[in-house]
Formats: sequence, structure tokens, C-alpha cells
Amino acid sequence: MPDFFKRRVTMVDTQVRPSDVTKFPIIDALLATPREAFVPEPLQEAAYLGEDLDLGDGRALLAPRTFAKMLDAVNIQPDELVLDIGCLLGYSTAVIGRMAEAVVAVDSDLRARDAERLLSLHNVDNAAILNGPLNKGAERHGPYDVILIEGGVQTVPDAIIGQLKDGGRIAALFMEGALGVVRVGYKLDGGISWRDVFNAAAPILPGFEMERTFVL
Repeated sequence: MPDFFKRRVTMVDTQVRPSDVTKFPIIDALLATPREAFVPEPLQEAAYLGEDLDLGDGRALLAPRTFAKMLDAVNIQPDELVLDIGCLLGYSTAVIGRMAEAVVAVDSDLRARDAERLLSLHNVDNAAILNGPLNKGAERHGPYDVILIEGGVQTVPDAIIGQLKDGGRIAALFMEGALGVVRVGYKLDGGISWRDVFNAAAPILPGFEMERTFVL
């Protein structure tokens, strides 16, 4: 039987801390959340590798370094409400749930149902899982103090920005070809000011592609 806790400690010590992520709430949440439990069983052996984990259908669980640095950048507080877009089977939601007052997560179809089941199994009782299009967010539960988008984007729809509180933060991984940069947006007076934080890459989420314009 693999010692997944030991692998979790190694992940934190070799992928997260060396990337300048040292805030106790983040480290504690990562150590306490069994990453292997939130991926399909055949992929559990690969759960702690230092890369995006391909879950099929163009979707991937973000690499530990990428996810940890996004958490570090948005600096979630214990009294905040967080929107987790593209939660897959609920790993990111479980981690965020240990840091925030509550988290609302969105994914589609079977993934949302599996995430709800796994989060219940692991006693994450401050999370709500919604089944729906990722690019629509979860307006009825907002507005949110923090929004995380768990995958690549080319653009962030206005519908998502509208669900962020004034003074809130949003983190998204903007892809240009094979390369990308995580940016944190700060909302002030209804507008967003984006700041580049670090380089990363991930598959682009459905609904977050740039609209193509055709020129005759």
C-alpha cells in the first residue's frame, strides 16, 4: 500500500515550499488533503507528480506548484467566500475549504456529482458543488471575495467578473499558445486591474476560449 501521506509531505517539501509558498494555512491545507482521493483510481499513483495530471476530455488537475502559488497570490482569509471554477473531482475545493469560511465549486455532469460525493466522504462540510457551464460561474451564491479558475483561459467572461465583490481577487492562468502566465485581478469600482504573478501552463477550460473573428 503506497504511503500517500509521505508523498504529500514530499510534494510540499520539494514542489511547494521551494516555490516560495510558505503561508501556514496553505501548507496545512495541502498536507491535510489527500490529493490521491480526488483523482480516478488508476491515476492515484501519479497524484503527487510535479505536473498537471491529465484527467481526460481536455481537463487536467493543476500541478501542485501552480495551484499552491495561485492560493498564495489570492491570500484567502478564514472569513471569505470563494468560488472555485473547474473543480473536477473536488481536490481544489477540499483544500480551499480548509482555508475559507465557505466555497462554492462548479463543474459539469458526472464530475460535479463525483466531487459532491468525495467531499462528503472526506467531511468537507463548508462546500457547495454546482453542476453547470464553467463560464457561467455561480451567480446566485455570490458575490465572492475570491475566485479561482482551475485551468487555462484565453479570456475571462464578464459574467465571472460580475460575481466578484468590489475589493475581491480573482486568479486565472492566461494561455498564449503553449505558454501561460497566472494573473491576479483586483476589482475596484467595478473594474479589474490585472497583475502578472508567475508562469505556468494548463489546458484551456471550455467556455474560456477567445472568440475567433473572421476576416474576409
